[in-house]
Amino acid sequence: MRHRLPLVLLLVAATATAQTSTTPRKTTTARKTSPSTAPKTSPAKAASTATPEADPSDNPPNVPPVAGPPKALYTLRYVDTEIGTGPLAEANKFYSVHYTGWLTDGTKFDSSHDHPGGEPIVFPYGGHRVIPGWDTGFEGMHVGGKRRLYIPYQLAYGESGRPPVIPPKANLIFDVELVSQSDTPPAPPPAPAEPSKPAEPAKPAEPHTPPPPAGTTPPPAPSSPSSPPQ
Repeated sequence: MRHRLPLVLLLVAATATAQTSTTPRKTTTARKTSPSTAPKTSPAKAASTATPEADPSDNPPNVPPVAGPPKALYTLRYVDTEIGTGPLAEANKFYSVHYTGWLTDGTKFDSSHDHPGGEPIVFPYGGHRVIPGWDTGFEGMHVGGKRRLYIPYQLAYGESGRPPVIPPKANLIFDVELVSQSDTPPAPPPAPAEPSKPAEPAKPAEPHTPPPPAGTTPPPAPSSPSSPPQ
């Protein structure tokens, strides 16, 4: 005669069997990343993401201090394409400069080589006679040197530009050559000589009156009447 197990024991046995038949749970272990495979951050990137330190000179005495370093709004960039062999460019001098200017789409809008005579232009450096990018763009050059200037519109013709040649907010590219510098503006070139006038034709010789014979008295010259005839 069979004895039946209580229902509770059957359920307990079934549960135990199911637990022992299931796949054992895996235990995860932390993976160690070797130094060679760990992601590296380049020093340049780290320097770019790091917050620059404040310059003490930005908060001089007697000036209310502000927090944080100043940020650049726009910059003038350049590339020296040829280093000059002459003296270093000085402030408050008159510069003679050859130049060619382009828009950023490659359109050439002006060049000193295209002017009559192909002469360089002359301007007082730092005298506000040219765009701001030119008043600072020759810093560090030597006479005879050549440079490419990348001038933002804020240092060129501003938001309005110079239509129709220079569009609004136009960044400009200039190739410049510092030909010479002087304390005084160079003398203007001599004016072209006027064309010579054709020679006037020679006047015909007046008829020659032979002298009176010797021993005779020439007749007196007629005199004007003292009063008009009545």
